[in-house]
Amino acid sequence: MTIDITRREALALGVSAAALAATGASAQSPIKAADVPAPKFAIEKGASLRMLRPVRFVQADEDVFRANAAKFTKETGVEVKVDFVGWEDINQQTAVTSNSGAGPDMIIGFSDAPHIYVDKLVELSDVADYLGKRYGGWLPLAQTYGKKSKSNAWIGLPFGATAGPLIYRKSILKSVGYDSVPEDHAGILELCQKLQKAGKPAGFALGNAKGDGNGFANWVLWSHNAALLDESGNIVINSKETVAALKWVKELYPTFIAGTPSWNDVSNNRAYSAQEISLTANGVSLYFSLKNDPATKAIAEDSEHQLLPKGNAKISPMAGLTLNAMLFKHSQYPNAAKAFLTFMLEKDQYEPWLNANSGYWSQPLAAYAEAKVWSEDPKVAIFKNTMQSTYYDGYKGPITTATGAVNADYVLVQMCAAVATGASTPEAAAAEAEQRAKRYFRRQER
Repeated sequence: MTIDITRREALALGVSAAALAATGASAQSPIKAADVPAPKFAIEKGASLRMLRPVRFVQADEDVFRANAAKFTKETGVEVKVDFVGWEDINQQTAVTSNSGAGPDMIIGFSDAPHIYVDKLVELSDVADYLGKRYGGWLPLAQTYGKKSKSNAWIGLPFGATAGPLIYRKSILKSVGYDSVPEDHAGILELCQKLQKAGKPAGFALGNAKGDGNGFANWVLWSHNAALLDESGNIVINSKETVAALKWVKELYPTFIAGTPSWNDVSNNRAYSAQEISLTANGVSLYFSLKNDPATKAIAEDSEHQLLPKGNAKISPMAGLTLNAMLFKHSQYPNAAKAFLTFMLEKDQYEPWLNANSGYWSQPLAAYAEAKVWSEDPKVAIFKNTMQSTYYDGYKGPITTATGAVNADYVLVQMCAAVATGASTPEAAAAEAEQRAKRYFRRQER
């Protein structure tokens, strides 16, 4: 589906000129789309839609997303209002929408959100089956988060994921004797101690940060072969592996810049940009902002990305924070909503949006791996395969309402922070996390 939108109409919608240019799909696009019959959704008379989604970190994300929504309105006559809200607010607003049975027709939440509200959602298997056949299939992380546990029913529609690999200052690491970050825990600790001594410490979020806080806690655990659940769904967080991970955090924390227990998802961006830290983990937005600001371009040139170190794991234990669209049963216009979601993931809309994000979001559908964004900057290419990951929130067990609640309530982040700051011993913190997790699983069973 394609539609022309005039410059005047775009500017009236607040869309930047750069975004307007991006919404035209290239005739030389290498992305292949199979000739698959599109599902026919009978759009309801008088339909209008409202969507809620997380605020952008890259301005072009919002600009092109809004331009694509305007194209849908132009083609179908269905008005679409898209509201962008803070990352820390999206979970709360999704809960209110679900519990009240009113509000936005669609919400793009994070990762396992559809599994928390599954009973309130419209199944999206018809949309997902079509898009999967047309664009080379859904990648592993998209299937994990999109499908209901132990089922082929799609309850979410992933739009993309952002990874949080390491980003570091090459010159500073070299000044303390390293070309890259070691893969083993002892080596990472030694590097961070040297950085701290040199006055350019590391910094990782230990606050209630949806992306960076959860990302750090999960990496710490997974790299020690610890997990919230086993494959059968039994709670196994209170383990010798978890205790070992927490003991390592206790050693690592003194090398951090002060204040990380209160960091949110923008704190490490600011500290790195201000040259207060030389090592952290972040999505591509940090590099993107440095690269595009003349005042910080030299920092970008001196920065390098690296997959999170493996530690004791066989591969880099890094999940992708995933944009996952949900359609609520209270919507009066489910067919219009399905048509909109399909439209937004079609090549003419999705490819320009993906490219405009400069690597911040990585594709959920295999065919989009050929997008030009992945070949334009070698420092961005590391984000290309984010949704190939086999790690996910709730790993290693089935994703359920309870695993989503554990993640949303920052149980694992707070466990790590309690040990790091000396508020708890590793053994006590692991036991407390186990008890908190059990409470959520008991509620699920009622």
